[in-house]
Order: sequence, then structure tokens, then C-alpha cells
Amino acid sequence: MTQRQLNLVDNLICSVNRALFTLSSNTRSPGRASPAMQEANVDMSEVEQRHAAGLMRVNHAGEVCAQALYQGQALTAKLPDVRKEMEIAAEEEVEHLAWCEDRLRELEARPSLLNPLWYSMSFGIGAAAGLISDKVSLGFVAATEEQVCKHLQSHLESLPDQDARSRAVVKQMLIDEEKHGHAALDAGGLVFPAVVKAAMTAVSKLMTFSSYRV
Repeated sequence: MTQRQLNLVDNLICSVNRALFTLSSNTRSPGRASPAMQEANVDMSEVEQRHAAGLMRVNHAGEVCAQALYQGQALTAKLPDVRKEMEIAAEEEVEHLAWCEDRLRELEARPSLLNPLWYSMSFGIGAAAGLISDKVSLGFVAATEEQVCKHLQSHLESLPDQDARSRAVVKQMLIDEEKHGHAALDAGGLVFPAVVKAAMTAVSKLMTFSSYRV
């Protein structure tokens, strides 16, 4: 029996389902166990715990954005192999989402209340990039992952020294995000000019500032 080709309505329904899945907590079963499980959970001061929670909330919001970006791009990607790459990348990011959620619970904190806004914006940007061209879409992935890696590196420097569990999660996320960025460029992604990356940095800082607090 041949598999039925999904039409636009089918894909839109799948996109709505993915959005609800992403924005709902406790619904993910990651393929890989959280790297935090390999580290001891040590006591921190209230200030340190609150700071660690803020950083992990930012990381979680970033993964929400990544899910939306990849889903928007997959919806409008023109080449089947590019669409498949976007869907695979989104599945890999689910692990990061689950790891961040788990760590937030351990830190007695919640995800950002602004996540629905970040998801909507990122989905729209991803879909628009895919409509322009697959080359632009892949280039946007590479540029986005570059921004994410910078944030993760700064978080490794800012997290409390004794918070080995959060550090383990962030370190593995950094490895994976660098791989996704290189893969997007290797697949033919456009290298964005510095002015575009600067604009992306400004938007990223707004998301970071807001998600850390709300």
C-alpha cells in the first residue's frame, strides 16, 4: 500500500499538533537520558538557585523557538530532503526541551510564560524563510545556531560553579547545536552577512532578557 501524500491542510494540522506538544510540559520522552543524571544534585543558595533557574528558563525558551523555527521551515521547504532534515533536527531538539524542563523542575522553577509568543514568532520566521528558498532557510538555521551557541557558552561561564547538573545539560546542548549549524551550512545554507546577524543578535537579547525574568 502506498503512503498518502500529505496536503497543505494535513501539514497545518500537524503543525498545530506540534505546537501544542512543544508548549505542553511533561509530554516528552527523550531518546537520550539527561546529562544531568550523571552529576550529583548539590545545595545552592537561594540567589544561586534563582540565577541557575533563570538561565535554564532562557535555554528552554530557546528550544521552544528552535522547535517552531524548524516546523515552520519544514512546512514551506521546497525540496523533500531539506524538509526531512528540518523534521529530524526538530526531533533532536525535543531532547533538549525535555532536559531543560527536567532541570527547571529540580530548581523549583517554571518555563517562561512568554513561550507561546516566542513559538508564534519563530514559526512565522521559519515559514517565511522557507518560502524564500531552501538556501535561505538552511542559512537561517546556521545563523540561529550560531546565536544559540554564543548564549550557551555565556551560560557555562555564568552558572554557579557547583551547579554541575545544569552545566552537564548546557555542555551537551552546545555540542549538538554546533553540529546542527555545521550541518545546515554543509547542506547548502546561505552564509548571512554581518548586518543580518547583528539584527538577529538584538532580537535574541530581547528574548533572553525577557525569558530570564518572566
